[in-house]
Amino acid sequence: MPAQRKSGSRPLVAGIGISISNPQRVIDAASGATKLALAEYYLSVAGWLVPQLAGRPLSIVRAPDGVDGESFFQRHCGRLKMPHMRLLDKSLDPEHARLMQADDIAAVIEAAQMGSVEFHTWNARSDRIERPDRVIFDLDPDPALPWSSMVEATELTLQLLDALGLQAFLKTSGGRGMHVVVPIDRRHDWAHARQFARAVTERLARQAPALIVDKMGPQNRVGRIFVDYLRNQKGASTVAAYSVRARPGLAVSVPIERDELGRIEGAAQWNARNLQQRLAALPGDPWARYGATRQSLGQALLRRLSRA
Repeated sequence: MPAQRKSGSRPLVAGIGISISNPQRVIDAASGATKLALAEYYLSVAGWLVPQLAGRPLSIVRAPDGVDGESFFQRHCGRLKMPHMRLLDKSLDPEHARLMQADDIAAVIEAAQMGSVEFHTWNARSDRIERPDRVIFDLDPDPALPWSSMVEATELTLQLLDALGLQAFLKTSGGRGMHVVVPIDRRHDWAHARQFARAVTERLARQAPALIVDKMGPQNRVGRIFVDYLRNQKGASTVAAYSVRARPGLAVSVPIERDELGRIEGAAQWNARNLQQRLAALPGDPWARYGATRQSLGQALLRRLSRA
């Protein structure tokens, strides 16, 4: 969607009324994408992105000098001028500055104007921040592994969740890995969610020790994939679906159907330039059933996972 020129040197993002400074500054040399192009990408996917952000504490990754420069991970607005960004109640994180939340596309565009590229969300909503509503497994591979290994590890993760009677949803990470997302009832605390996630990872490592490891660190995942369960603790966040990654090429984290896993070429297959082609060709939302899916992580599941 093209920008509109206002009186002066800054364009207004169409329909939003937020001006973009230095609009032609290249933020990604690999694709030639500009700061304005990034803002227009986010506007073009607003209907897909905003539901992933709204109601959740947000963290942003800023790359003021472009994705080849230094980046900054922020959970708070600080001195950034983002009047549409909602500041959450201080009591939700009393030892730090107020958390922020993007409930509409204007907040997203303002963040892009401030140099933000990535948007990450918590596994809980701000109205019940002590009760997560999802568990996320981030499959993080040794970079030397072929994509087929990632497909195999993701399928093993899905098969285990199937055996536990849990429905999971998939998205590419926009990097090298996959994210497996399990919606849950909002009645478990953070400790329980993390305990469950760790038990899943440990079970997978026992089942496929040559492929999957349950200990973080590059030295532990040589030739293997770490199924990261640490995203499931209070304050942790994961890149949101439809968010661009602050990496050369501006790949995007994209939801997929389960039967697409064996057909895609990699986790960075879609980017800010070609994602619209995928969205236009979709017969429906790959995550259409996500909102209605709520599942319990009772003690019986933990006992089943603990069995050798």
